[in-house]
Amino acid sequence: MRYLIICCTFAFLLSSANDAAADPKPLKVYIMAGQSNMEGHAHVRVLDYLGDDPATAGLLQRIKAEDGSYRLIKDTWISYLTGENGRIDRGNQEIHGQLTVGFGNQGGRQPGQPGEKIGPELAFGITMQEALNQPILIIKTAWGGQSLHTDFRSPSSGPYPMTEANAKRFETAEQRQELKEKTGRRYRQMIAHVKQVLADIKRVYPGYQPEQGYQLSGFIWFQGFNDMVDRGTYPNREQPGGYAAYSDGLANLIRDLRNDLDAPKMPFVIGVMGVGGAIQPGDEQRRAANAEFRRAMAAPASMPEFVGSVVAVPTDPYWDSKLADIDAKRQQIRGKANALRKQHPQHENANGDLTAKQIQELLNQFEAELISQEERSLEQRAKSNAGYHYLGSAKTYSQIGAAFAEALLKIQP
Repeated sequence: MRYLIICCTFAFLLSSANDAAADPKPLKVYIMAGQSNMEGHAHVRVLDYLGDDPATAGLLQRIKAEDGSYRLIKDTWISYLTGENGRIDRGNQEIHGQLTVGFGNQGGRQPGQPGEKIGPELAFGITMQEALNQPILIIKTAWGGQSLHTDFRSPSSGPYPMTEANAKRFETAEQRQELKEKTGRRYRQMIAHVKQVLADIKRVYPGYQPEQGYQLSGFIWFQGFNDMVDRGTYPNREQPGGYAAYSDGLANLIRDLRNDLDAPKMPFVIGVMGVGGAIQPGDEQRRAANAEFRRAMAAPASMPEFVGSVVAVPTDPYWDSKLADIDAKRQQIRGKANALRKQHPQHENANGDLTAKQIQELLNQFEAELISQEERSLEQRAKSNAGYHYLGSAKTYSQIGAAFAEALLKIQP
């Protein structure tokens, strides 16, 4: 009897395994797109800063092994299309493979060598993998300095319109032709790359079984800085509704993506710009454009047609205020340096008597008084880029990527 039970149990398990192999789950595919902050400008040298905070220390352990090597994230694959060598004025290049560090901005990357930067994709992939425990594929397209109003403009938004505020962009035939060619170019390249990857998934994810199929399980949009600072396109940007055209364009982007990728219910995450952190009481007027832009970015998530399938994720909670304070002091030093070299009447070199060496000595003294050794150590450990790139903080980009994944898990089918 015992022998019979064992045999029956084994046969049942074998049958279940065969059924699972014969009917594998569709591969979950996630698309990530945007400009430089979707690229990611956190250098790997600042990864260890994650370990200083108990809230992110566990994530560092998933990224780095005890010997300091970078882990390959289990069952998680990525194809990333961006500008050649990180440039937007050259051709595009694709890098692909199992997810690990190096899939951020590709500037300075040596052929055949891992990249040195990360963006939101790493923590996003780790978080999704741990939640789903099945193979996933990330398709990422990102280029620095690209706008929604022009570069990512989708078909439903029509041609870029001429207004009184932006008329200079239409003055010559060459300008008009260049603008016509540029309008929607990144959108078209994004769609083409997604379709190329989906047509031959095994090229990127060797374990893929065509019979299992795939499911477009989510789209993550992280873009906005170029639109936010463009007064020509948004001349009333500090006023309520000043960025309404961005909301309209983003809503069109969502509709067009779902249509062009034949995924009418594809969940969509909007990463709301958080550069500069939370807008504090009393600072509303100075940062009015920033506040209006954040509202405009989040607006599509509240449209009746998108409720439940589109979610806006604020990123300002992950802004590192300690690093920002140090960066503000660096700006003071740069300001003083500029004033000294231009012989500003209220600075020590008003008469132009100081030598270059003396100016540098003054700046060194000013820096020593302004920035403590503890702050310098923190800066070196945690910051690797400018404020508009979230100070190049791997901790910030990782928290943002994890937040995108957590939001998507709540709305995906």
